[in-house]
Amino acid sequence: MGINALSLNSLGISQQVEETGLSFQENAIIKATEYYSQSNIPTLSDDSGLIVEALKGNPGIRSARYAGENATDKQNRDKLLIELRDSPLPMRKAMFVCVIAVIFAPNNIKVFRGEIKGSIAIKEVGNNGFGYDSIFIPENEARSMAQLTDYEKMQISHRGIALRKTSNWFSNSRILS
Repeated sequence: MGINALSLNSLGISQQVEETGLSFQENAIIKATEYYSQSNIPTLSDDSGLIVEALKGNPGIRSARYAGENATDKQNRDKLLIELRDSPLPMRKAMFVCVIAVIFAPNNIKVFRGEIKGSIAIKEVGNNGFGYDSIFIPENEARSMAQLTDYEKMQISHRGIALRKTSNWFSNSRILS
């Protein structure tokens, strides 16, 4: 595609941007805008998380901090499973969301969204993944995200979908020519 990606670390940027938005899109734009202002080069940022229908959209934008500011992935999963313990399987619908924001210049931002629907398992299963992967069962799948291979996961995951949309846009736009 003709793009060289640089990490924040390679640019000498260590500051964490506070996610003050009320949506995945707002947080992705906030991060992209702030890092663009520090680097002055086109910047890509994302925000992602898990939406659980029975919990009125929680953990949502607080997915990484669901059980507290310094919570581990396990603590976040445990809290979620406890909150859903009395919910029957049909009521455990969930969706992973990833929003990627790309900023090229002030007021020139493109946004790409990926989603995968599924449900929350009764207990953790699988070791290949992180976050909520071991309790998320994708639609039309009997295995958790943590039981899928990396290749299988990338084909259906919210991040894979958002990245393919981003890549397709770059490929079809004239921004790089």
